[in-house]
Amino acid sequence: MSDELKELGHHIELKRPDSVLSWDVTGGELTVNVAPSHIAGLVEFLRSDSSCSFSTLIDITAVDYPGRAKRFDVVYHFLSMYQNHRIRLRLQVREDEMVPSIIEVHPSANWFEREVFDMFGIIFRGHPDLRRILTDYGFRGYPLRKDFPTTGYTEVRYDEVQKRVVYEPVKLVQEYRQFDFMSPWEGAEYILPGDDKVAPDSHVSKKEGAK
Repeated sequence: MSDELKELGHHIELKRPDSVLSWDVTGGELTVNVAPSHIAGLVEFLRSDSSCSFSTLIDITAVDYPGRAKRFDVVYHFLSMYQNHRIRLRLQVREDEMVPSIIEVHPSANWFEREVFDMFGIIFRGHPDLRRILTDYGFRGYPLRKDFPTTGYTEVRYDEVQKRVVYEPVKLVQEYRQFDFMSPWEGAEYILPGDDKVAPDSHVSKKEGAK
C-alpha cells in the first residue's frame, strides 16, 4: 500500500505541479500540501482523474497554530472507493486569508465549511451561505481557537423575573476557585482538606484502614 500511495503522490505532483507544494507518505497515509489558491482545481482533478477517483469528501477541519504567521492548517480528507485509497490535503493560511470554497465540486462541503468557519473563523470565499452552524445566535469568538477562553465570553440562562433567556458576560468569582494540587495516590503522607477538623488521635492511615 505504501508503494501505491507513493506512486499516487508522484502522479498528482506530475499532473498538478501548480497546486502541489509537497507530499509525503507517513503511517500508511498520503498527505499533500496544497497552495490555497489552487485547492478547488486540485479537488476537481482528484475527483475526475481515473488514477485518483476521490469522489467522496469525508471531512474538512482545521488546526490552530497561534504562534505561526500562517496560523491555520485547513485539512481535507477524501476517499476513493474505486481505488480503495484515502488522501489528506493540507493548506496553510493566515488569519486574515480566505480559502476558496469547494462546494461547486463537492456540495457536501457546505456544512463542513460552515463548521470550520464557526469554530475557527476561517472564511471560505464563494460559499453561498457562510454562517454559524453549531453555536448560538450572537455568539462571540471562535471556540476551537487556542486563545479562546475555556469559560467563553457569554453566559446563557433563563431569567425567572423576565421570563426569558438572557445573555450576560461571564463572571468568575475568585473565592469560588479551588486549586488542589495534592496527590490522590494511596499511601501519600498528607492531610486531606477537612481532616484538620478531626482530633489528631482519630486519624487512621489508609494502609491500616485497608488491613
